[in-house]
Amino acid sequence: MMWENWTTVSEFVLVSFSTLSSELQALLFLLFLAIYLITLMGNVLIILVTTADSALQSPMYFFLRNLSFLEIGFNLVIVPKMLGTLIIQDTTISFLGCATQMYFFFFFGAAECCLLATMAYDRYVAICDPLRYPVIMSRRSCAQLAAASWFSGFPVATVQTTWIFSFPFCGPNRVNHFFCDSPPVIALVCADTSLFELEALTATVLFILFPFLLILGSYVRILSTIFRMPSAEGKRKAFSTCSSHLLVVSLFYSTAILTYFRPRSNTSPENKKLLSLSYTVVTPMLNPIIYSLRNNEVKSALRRVVRRTLGPQKL
Repeated sequence: MMWENWTTVSEFVLVSFSTLSSELQALLFLLFLAIYLITLMGNVLIILVTTADSALQSPMYFFLRNLSFLEIGFNLVIVPKMLGTLIIQDTTISFLGCATQMYFFFFFGAAECCLLATMAYDRYVAICDPLRYPVIMSRRSCAQLAAASWFSGFPVATVQTTWIFSFPFCGPNRVNHFFCDSPPVIALVCADTSLFELEALTATVLFILFPFLLILGSYVRILSTIFRMPSAEGKRKAFSTCSSHLLVVSLFYSTAILTYFRPRSNTSPENKKLLSLSYTVVTPMLNPIIYSLRNNEVKSALRRVVRRTLGPQKL
């Protein structure tokens, strides 16, 4: 019998936070709504400032602008539906809607992993090979690296999503998560998924672990170069240019690795939801805050934008 004839599920139900009381769900709605708005405004502000200010046209800010676009997309895929499940108990999601959400989750997630690795490479060249930096990180090279990072999301999203939703779903349709992530959806499949799980592990290694190892290797070289600098001021300036990125990477990868590389038996669904909240909701909000508060150039650019907008007489 073909799998299509077995498939009887036409929609899924997101369990989300339905086990909590209605009062607590209302509080979570207000909290996540505030985080969502801060995320959108913060990342839009980063995009506008790095585009408009002539002092922020270096490769580092070009990649930061791309990261903000990714964070906005990542947030739009996950948070609006989650807010609906909290405030109006809209927990159902169509078969196509679930597949679409999963596709763009994979797309933006894989693209962000690769872009973070690209940003680490940019810092590596800037600190370890500063004389050749303008040649290596030319405008054309930056555009190619950014395009490659964005494109990396397509193959993993297409293969993973197509494969998962070609399986038969002929039993329960309750997804024990607040969005259509692959592990809770694949748990509903009534067929052998061992080959897919092997492919998923390979994709996870390629698109999460491998970029992380590239970042780690870049920062080992960066720190080695910084420690060999003769002046304390030179060390401080060099470290300040990569501290924001290092903090963002630590936040993103620590929760992603804990989520996707821990054995299933060691991770309860509730713990996984908390970990997922960290990299899908909290980290996209913190990124523009980290880059604006820890970066003097961004803070100066923000002041210049405000001065041009309000006029000097109002400051």
